[in-house]
Amino acid sequence: MAKSTTFFLLNCSLVLLVLFNGCMGQGRITKQGNQCQFDRLTALEPTNRIQAEGGLTEVWDTQDQQFQCSGVSVVRRTIEPNGLLLPSFTSGPELIYIEQGRGISGLMIPGCPESFESMSQQQFGEERMERGQMRGGSYQDQHQKIRHLRQGDIFALPSGVAHWAYNHGDEPLVAIVLIDTSNQANQLDKDYPRRFYLAGKPQQEHGQHQYRAGESQRGERGTGNVFSGFDTRTLAESFGVSEEIAQRLQAEQDDRGNIVRVQEGLHVIKPPSRSWEEREQRRGSRYNGLEETICSARLSQNIDDPSKADIYTPEAGRLTSINSFNLPILSYLHLSAEKGVLYRNGIMAPHYTLNAHTIVYGVRGRGRIQIVNSQGNSVFDDELRQGQLVVVPQNYAVIKQATDEGFEWVGFKTCYNAMIQTLAGRTSAIRAMPVEVISNIYQISREQAYRLKFSRSETTLFRSEGQAYQRRLDA
Repeated sequence: MAKSTTFFLLNCSLVLLVLFNGCMGQGRITKQGNQCQFDRLTALEPTNRIQAEGGLTEVWDTQDQQFQCSGVSVVRRTIEPNGLLLPSFTSGPELIYIEQGRGISGLMIPGCPESFESMSQQQFGEERMERGQMRGGSYQDQHQKIRHLRQGDIFALPSGVAHWAYNHGDEPLVAIVLIDTSNQANQLDKDYPRRFYLAGKPQQEHGQHQYRAGESQRGERGTGNVFSGFDTRTLAESFGVSEEIAQRLQAEQDDRGNIVRVQEGLHVIKPPSRSWEEREQRRGSRYNGLEETICSARLSQNIDDPSKADIYTPEAGRLTSINSFNLPILSYLHLSAEKGVLYRNGIMAPHYTLNAHTIVYGVRGRGRIQIVNSQGNSVFDDELRQGQLVVVPQNYAVIKQATDEGFEWVGFKTCYNAMIQTLAGRTSAIRAMPVEVISNIYQISREQAYRLKFSRSETTLFRSEGQAYQRRLDA
C-alpha cells in the first residue's frame, strides 16, 4: 500500500512538474538584463502605417521595452475586399487572430503534397500541352490545401512556412499577427523579426526599415522579394521560363505594396465549407508517415464561439483558452491564447500567469486594467480600448474590469500551456490557506478572515454589484 501511494505521488509530482515548467527554458530564449523591470506600463498603439494597393499594415514598435521583455512583435493587417496578401514567411512562429471578416489562406509547407486539384475548360497553347499541363483538353491545377478564415479564428503558423491570404468577403479582413522573436526557431535577430516575401517589392515592417511614428508609406520604398537579388538569366533557367517572366518575379517596377488588389476575384479550388474541412480531418489523410502529422495538421480553432468557453458566468462573461491540449500544433510553436468577454462592469479576478508573458489586445469595448509588479507597485491603471494592447509580464498581478459598454480582449501567451493562479474566488490562493493563517498575516479577526476567504463562490469571473454590495460586505 505504501509503495503504491508513493508511486501515485511520484506520478502526480511529475505531471505537475510538466504542467508548471513545460515552457521554462524550452523553445524560447531567456531575456537578459532589465527588459522586464517596469516602473510604468502604457497602452500601446501602432507606430508605423504601411499603405498598400489592397490594404493597410500597422506595426507596433518592436523596440518598445514591453516587446523587448516579452520577446514578441505585433502587426495588424487590414485586407480590403478582393485584397490579396502576398506570400511571405518569417524567422519566428506566428499566432494570428482574425478580428473581423472572412477569407481564405494557403500555406506552402515543405515536402507536402499538392492535394487540391482542379480542372478548367479554358484552352491553353500547344507548348503547355507538351509540358504535360493539359489533360483531355483541359488545364489541370494542383496546389496545397487552402484553409478558411473567419472572425474569431486563431491561426498557428510555424517558423519559415510561407503563406498568403485573400479577402473574398464584403468587409475588410482584419488580422492581429503576433510573431515570437524569442523562439529558438528564430536564429536571426532576436530584437525584431525578418519577413521574407516571395513576390512584389514590399516595404520591410520591422527593424531599421521602420519609419517615424504615424508615418504612412507606400510600396515604392520597398526592399524587394527573395527573387530580386538573383541573376535574372540564372533565375529564368531555374524555372525553365523566359527572362521576361523572371523579371516579373523580381518585381522591380511593382509599386503595389504587400497587399494587392485582384480585379476580377480570385478563382481557386477550395473546400465548400468549414464543416467539409472538419469532416475530412476526422476521416484522416490519404497519405502515410510525415504527411499525417505535418501536412494535415489542424492549424486553427475558433476562439469566439461561446459554446466552447472554458469558464462561463451568466452575469459576468466568459473565458476561452487555446493551448496544446485542444490545438496540438501549439506545443511546437510554444504559444497559446485566450479570448475574454466581460459583460457590463464584469470583473476578472485578480490573477497572475505562472509561466508566460501575456500580450492583451483590446477587441471591443473598453476595460479598466490594473497591473502590479513584484514590489507591490502599480505599473498600469488605465482603460484599454479597442485596437490598443498592453504587455502583462510573467507573474505580474492583474485585474480586468469592463466599463458600461463591456470589454472583449484576446491574450497571446508565450507558453503552449500557460497557467493562471487567481488571488480571489473559489480556486484562489487565498481560498487555499487556513482561516487562521489569513487572520494572522492580514491582522484581521477570524470572522473577517472567513468572510475574505468564502465571500466569492465564483472561480474567475465576478459580477460587480456596486457600492451597495460593498456596504453589505462591510456591515
